[in-house]
Amino acid sequence: MVVCVCNAIREKDVREAARAGHSSPCQAYAALGRRARCGQCVPFAREIIASERATA
Repeated sequence: MVVCVCNAIREKDVREAARAGHSSPCQAYAALGRRARCGQCVPFAREIIASERATA
């Protein structure tokens, strides 16, 4: 599933970044060499990261 349309970031990319220790959407996006543009994706990315951290 696409999380960020502006940057073509997929859910699996955000999950991998969260597993690597990135605890916010900004950190996760930076790890992918991108940054949030319009911001519509940030709440969903935050949920994904929280979910990964809860299962770790």
